[in-house]
Amino acid sequence: MAVTDRRPATHRLHLPAFHAEPVTERPAARYVWALARISLGFVFLWAFVDKLFGLGHETAAKQAWIHGGHPTLGFLKFSAAGPLKGFYHGIAGAAWADWMFMLGLAGIGIALMLGIGMRIAAAAGAAMLVMMWSVVLPPANNPFMDDHLIYALLVIGLALVGAGDTLGLGRRWAKTGLVRRLPILK
Repeated sequence: MAVTDRRPATHRLHLPAFHAEPVTERPAARYVWALARISLGFVFLWAFVDKLFGLGHETAAKQAWIHGGHPTLGFLKFSAAGPLKGFYHGIAGAAWADWMFMLGLAGIGIALMLGIGMRIAAAAGAAMLVMMWSVVLPPANNPFMDDHLIYALLVIGLALVGAGDTLGLGRRWAKTGLVRRLPILK
């Protein structure tokens, strides 16, 4: 048996219809997302430049890629722990792994800095960050969560909110013939 509301219509709550602008469409939010995109892009790009030339405290100049160093060797060989330790030890310092890692860092960093190719940058960035997270399991300061997973969520969120359109070339990029033919490149 169906229950019906027997109260007079005057007792029902009627709110006026309004259409709020989504928070992600507000100018301030768009600029925050754009700054987060540029900042994360700089994290990737700096990691690339540091490993290429040995400029920072992470990579000594003599270990730089341009001097014959292996960008994947130190972290994968000496830091790997947990269930995937053997896998990462096996690829540490391999030429193909070095090239994939460095191309990934550069490509993701450039895409994020410019605001183009956000979908591919998000997928590649999230995959790379989850792999980096999986090198050291469990993380040192938390049973599960660390900055790599947070960055992975952030890079996906950046693509979902169209963060490349503000302070970036995302809108122009989306109008190119290539991207119209292959929307995955947006």
